[in-house]
Amino acid sequence: MTRATAVPRPVYVLALGIFAMVTSEFVVAGLMPQLAEGLDATVPEVGYLITAYAAAMALGGPFLTVALMRMCQKSALFVLFGVFLAGNVLAATATDYPVMLIARVVTGVASQAFFGIGLSLAARLASPEARGRALGTAMNGLMLGTLLGLPLATIVGEHLGWRAAFWAISLLTAIAALCTAVGVPRPGRPEGGESFRQELETFRNPRLWLVLSTSTLIIGATFAAFSYFNPLLTEVTGFGSGTVPLLLIAYGAATVLGNAVVARLADRHTLPVLLTGLTLNTVFLAGLALLAHLAVPAVICMMGIGLAGVTMNPAMITRVHRTANARPLVNTIHSSFITLGIIIGSSVGGLTVSGFGLRGPVWLGAGLAVLGLLTLVPDLRRRRNGSGAATVTKETGETREAETVETAEESEKPEKSEKELCAARG
Repeated sequence: MTRATAVPRPVYVLALGIFAMVTSEFVVAGLMPQLAEGLDATVPEVGYLITAYAAAMALGGPFLTVALMRMCQKSALFVLFGVFLAGNVLAATATDYPVMLIARVVTGVASQAFFGIGLSLAARLASPEARGRALGTAMNGLMLGTLLGLPLATIVGEHLGWRAAFWAISLLTAIAALCTAVGVPRPGRPEGGESFRQELETFRNPRLWLVLSTSTLIIGATFAAFSYFNPLLTEVTGFGSGTVPLLLIAYGAATVLGNAVVARLADRHTLPVLLTGLTLNTVFLAGLALLAHLAVPAVICMMGIGLAGVTMNPAMITRVHRTANARPLVNTIHSSFITLGIIIGSSVGGLTVSGFGLRGPVWLGAGLAVLGLLTLVPDLRRRRNGSGAATVTKETGETREAETVETAEESEKPEKSEKELCAARG
């Protein structure tokens, strides 16, 4: 791998920050009985903490991103680390349910804004031909948060108490902030009023909303099934309660593997990767719905969903960047659409259980995946008709869609002004 195509080291530091955010996002799911007892609340009320976090991400994250636009991106990350750390400390010291609810809202808003600004910075740190891999590396923080962060936080909470889990996340956040201070440069752009207006102008593009809806449907399809893996595997497939955590760890490992593969292909084959991923996910989801009563086919389909579901993130982000831009607001809005997919998949999936049993959410996931395929049709037609013909940039030799991707020369111009502007602002 040449230096130009290598993932910059600072991107790995950004992945650590995302890992901390994701671990905090999922910790409530692993500590529901302990939290219910400690906060004198019911288990359903604790479940609302998960919903509150997701709603705060989807609705509050973009507003916080806008508020930080005039800052250099690295400085903005430190503000978000501070807000996120304060939220986790508040959670660790919460004495009742309302305080914990406030803490989850605060951390949710900060987490979403961090995703938007962090992914924007990861894209800007990488060369044009390495951006897909850079975004995939940053998103490994999400995959590893699911694979390692949730089980580790759950173990800490079970052995040392739920407060210890939030203190551990607070420590992890502080470590991530320190690593960012040392290992991440300051190329981020302070967004002035004119640039903000230009970002808002981006959302007048109807194609962008279609692209965003694809991401919602991909994630919604996956989480419709993922949210109900535990009861499905125990009550329908027949696995013991001690086996399911091991299967979920294997699922997490599959997402890490799939993310690595997609990250390498996302730059040159964005649309084919999404088409293949959605097709495979539809097949695996339908297969799980049909064969959930059989242990081996159910596990195979579950692993397939892990390989072809949330792992589409690098390709999804690359497609959004090519349709719009890689700036923080676009990334944060995109993350909000992804969060919307999680909310739709888990909540609507729950409604299907009463009418169709535990296979209902999986069938819902298959249906959402089919709708996701339909949102790709306009781009596929454009590709076939030649209006999105591929071109190769002179500087990098990278294949790109002519109508949606800026040239390497154009992408370099903002970087120079960003460094100068950030230097001027200190």
